[in-house]
Amino acid sequence: MILSVDGVEFSYKSRKILENVKFKVNRGEVVSILGPNGCGKSTLLKCINKILKPKRGVILIDNYNLNELSNLEIAKKIGYVPQKSDGSYMTVFDTILLGRKPHIKWEVSKQDINLVNEILEIMDLKDYALRYTNELSGGELQKVIIARAIVQEPEVLLLDEPTNNLDLKNQLEILRVIRNISKSKNIASIIVIHDLNLALRYSDKFIMLKDGKIFAEGGKEVINPKNIEAVYGVSVDVKYYNGIPVVIPLY
Repeated sequence: MILSVDGVEFSYKSRKILENVKFKVNRGEVVSILGPNGCGKSTLLKCINKILKPKRGVILIDNYNLNELSNLEIAKKIGYVPQKSDGSYMTVFDTILLGRKPHIKWEVSKQDINLVNEILEIMDLKDYALRYTNELSGGELQKVIIARAIVQEPEVLLLDEPTNNLDLKNQLEILRVIRNISKSKNIASIIVIHDLNLALRYSDKFIMLKDGKIFAEGGKEVINPKNIEAVYGVSVDVKYYNGIPVVIPLY
């Protein structure tokens, strides 16, 4: 177990967003956080990354209390991909290299450069290395931001809708890379995602939120018609194709 979230509650002023959220994530697991808009998915990621401070509850990273860690220590343990990112007058190479900042003491090392080149290859970004990020499409920029988080070598990777702005091919490619890296490097990856079928294809575990509370948690068995209708208000059927469950809306 690398991450423990125990009794987390968060409110914006008087409006409660998260209530008594509890779950654990193991190393190497890919976990999808599911639920309708406004149910607290992105807020939960920000609480785990200490961007927001919960009103109650304890979050442990590798048995360290998040509140007792400095921002630098958190940056060494947690990589975060926000829902939206903007380009800048920096090259793709330098933008990804920024992910090494928590580990750089005096100057950039050969290892840092090698890690950036490795992730450029993995993410199919080598041809973009010297382009400025403000010249990229939304999908290309999203891949760069994900690459920057991965090169950080975190123990926990948080991704808020990482397939935003990506076409079908790149959605599959990005989620496949996230899953492969999670398994090969023993990283816990937590993904906020709206597409249930993509989640079912690439995730090990699922957390369904409704009204700021965990409605269901577990493996693929929790992504069933009863739970989906209760959480999303949509009638569906779940069929299997080549051993993979597929969610089919009934209207």
